[in-house]
Amino acid sequence: MNTRISRRRFAATGAAASLASLLPRGVFSQGTANKNAIVHAGDSIGVVKPEFHSNFAEHLGSCVYGGIWVGPNSPIPNIEGFRKDTVDALKDLGVPVLRWPGGCFADDYHWRDGIGPAARRPKRVNTTWGGYTEDNSFGTHEFIRFCRLIGSEPYFAANVGTGTPQDVRDWIEYCNYPAGSTLADERAANGSKEPFNVRYWGVGNELWGCGGNFTPQAAASEFVHFATFARQFGPTRLFLVGCGPSGDDTNWTRGFMDTLGGHIGMMSGYSMHYYTGGDLRPLQFDKDAMYRQFNLYPLVERSLIHQRTLLDGYDPNRRIGLFLDEWGVWDQMSQPEEAANGRLWQQATIRSAVAAALGLNIFNRQADKLFMCNIAQLINVLQSLLLTDGPTGQHCVKTANYHAFMLFKPHRGNTSVRVEADGMRLPDGRGGGRGRGAEQPPEISVSASRGDGRLVVSLVNPRADADWTVDVALRGVTAHEGSARILHDSDINAANSFENPGRLTVRPHEVAVEGGHFRIALPAMSVATVTLKVTESPA
Repeated sequence: MNTRISRRRFAATGAAASLASLLPRGVFSQGTANKNAIVHAGDSIGVVKPEFHSNFAEHLGSCVYGGIWVGPNSPIPNIEGFRKDTVDALKDLGVPVLRWPGGCFADDYHWRDGIGPAARRPKRVNTTWGGYTEDNSFGTHEFIRFCRLIGSEPYFAANVGTGTPQDVRDWIEYCNYPAGSTLADERAANGSKEPFNVRYWGVGNELWGCGGNFTPQAAASEFVHFATFARQFGPTRLFLVGCGPSGDDTNWTRGFMDTLGGHIGMMSGYSMHYYTGGDLRPLQFDKDAMYRQFNLYPLVERSLIHQRTLLDGYDPNRRIGLFLDEWGVWDQMSQPEEAANGRLWQQATIRSAVAAALGLNIFNRQADKLFMCNIAQLINVLQSLLLTDGPTGQHCVKTANYHAFMLFKPHRGNTSVRVEADGMRLPDGRGGGRGRGAEQPPEISVSASRGDGRLVVSLVNPRADADWTVDVALRGVTAHEGSARILHDSDINAANSFENPGRLTVRPHEVAVEGGHFRIALPAMSVATVTLKVTESPA
């Protein structure tokens, strides 16, 4: 029997049909599995770039001040002014690329404000996020030093909204020219003799909104104007990122790309933003509100596919990388929490961890279409990896989101392979309800990758009311041994708090491995990753 299932045949069955009926007899015992899946280990999609697990830090709330930076004189243990607990946690996880200084803040930020002796730096009003006084004690040198401490590559968002092409050109020279120019010598005088070699430069942020309320045509013209003078200084090749749409705005992409025309070669990346909003405050979600949020993820996946397809019409050789520069859950805010901890401070729960895993599975499944993804944001803001209690507090909590990213870390650098599963929502909406109005979310989400004699499979159960046993058939490889880890809590509002920082954490989990398949229990509200030692199956 030919056990390979074509995409057309699978699609024809509909999501309601069980994959068990398509598998050879004897692989699964009747009645032992709620869900069945297939990993096609020989059907490669693309490399799972480490950059898919990148992040974003903005001068917003307590992300930078109190989350990253407390100053060298702080009573909080620090490394040259950087919170030591933050550095240690992020170094363990690995943040491949970190985008800064915004966000909306970027298009009202002038880089010269953040260099030189801290006492002489000007104080500016952060009109974007709360009207507080920004003392600029955290600037270019501090950001680069922080990236070096945690092992991240820097990604600068340049000011198009209130800046000039010369501002951006000079910032690049200041950062990247080795020595001998006035700007390079100024960098050296400010403590950094060696160039920073910053590769990634975003040319504006959200130019359709807070970055200037441009039309797509005007935004493309601004890109060409700024990119013309964003010259390479030194050996570091610049990767200039143009401003794409909010969500799947096809009119923006067509207008931008049509206007770019013959200047398309100036652009190396194209960014889009897609937040999955929530109806309630983080600790007040009920099942229905959670499902409405989870039902946005098939739309995210569809948008990535659609935007890449649009770009391919202008860039068939895919020289332009698709960036998901900002993504993540954006719940309703608690004013008392914002007053205490800063704007957009958002508690992370098992729900947000499951949401993160739904997104990370999408990136694996669409690995050939993506270049970089930056979740918003690193610390204390929106779907953060860490929570701290301000510039004087001693607490630093690894959130549920942090642990979800840790579960996906083994995929980095592997080759994503095709998967199929009962109840997994397809990007065109098959397999369940559509959009925000749907009552039920996907029943399961799966992705897999292969590398160095290992097969890594991540499984998500986003249901609050169903436990699954999942049988996963392996095509093209035989598994000899395996291990699993899981993040799980039956309470959808369970969270790591300052009082109870270890409630949610990754734990070992049982998995039964039997050569051509494995079986795993996947309880409600859980994320699990299975790592298998595999060899090629006989043809």
